[in-house]
Amino acid sequence: MFAKDGLKIINGSLLIFLIFLVSWLYFQNLGSIILLILSSIFFLFNLYFFRDPERSIPNNSQAVLAPADGRVLQIVQEFEPLYFQENVNRISVFLSVFNVHVNRVPISGIVNYVSYNPGKFFAAYKEKASLENEQSVIGIISNSGEMVMFKQIAGLIARRVVCNLKEGQQVKAGDRMGMIRYGSRVDIFLPLSAKLIVKVGQTIFGGKSVVAIFEEGPSEKDFEEELDELPVSENL
Repeated sequence: MFAKDGLKIINGSLLIFLIFLVSWLYFQNLGSIILLILSSIFFLFNLYFFRDPERSIPNNSQAVLAPADGRVLQIVQEFEPLYFQENVNRISVFLSVFNVHVNRVPISGIVNYVSYNPGKFFAAYKEKASLENEQSVIGIISNSGEMVMFKQIAGLIARRVVCNLKEGQQVKAGDRMGMIRYGSRVDIFLPLSAKLIVKVGQTIFGGKSVVAIFEEGPSEKDFEEELDELPVSENL
C-alpha cells in the first residue's frame, strides 16, 4: 500500500522512467543507459519512500501514540506558547529518508488548533528547526479532556509538509493525517502530568508505539468504595 499523498510523485517518476526506457530502446547509447538507470533508481526509491503499511493500533484511550516512525532525538521540558501556554514535555522524533513518512493521529478527540508556518529548512536534528522550519502545528483535546499538540517539521531535504486535518474535526488514534516528504522531524508536546514511556535513542513506530500515558485519577465511585472500607469508630 502506498501513501495517497505520494501517488503523484510515484506516477511522475514512473512516467520519467518510461520516457527514458523508450529513449534507450530507440538510441541504444551510453547516455540513454545512464539516464534509464538513474530514473529507475528514482522510481524504485519513491516506491519505497511512500510505502504505507497497515498498523495494529493499541486499544487504550489513555495512551498517546507516536505520530510518526523514527528515532527519539530529544525529551525536554519547556514553555509552549501556542497551544498549552505553560511548561510541557517535548518529545522530538527524527525521521530519516528510510523511515515510513505517513503521519498518524496520536490520540482520539477533537482537533481544536491547526496552524501552518512556511518557515525555513534547517537540518531537522537542529534545535532551531522546531521553531523556524516549515511546519504544521496540530492541537487535539482528547475525549477525556487531555491536551496533546504535535508539529510536522520539514527538514533540510524535506520541502513539503502535508496536513489533512481541520479545526473541529473528530479524529481517532492511529488515523492517517498526512506526511512529510523526504526526511523530517515530528515534535510531540504533552502536559507534565502525562507519564512518558519512551526514552532518547529509542526507535518508535507511528500509530503503534505508545509514547506516553494519561494516568486516570480515582473516580467518584472508587472514592466511595474506599470510604466504605474504612473502619467505623465504636464511639459513633
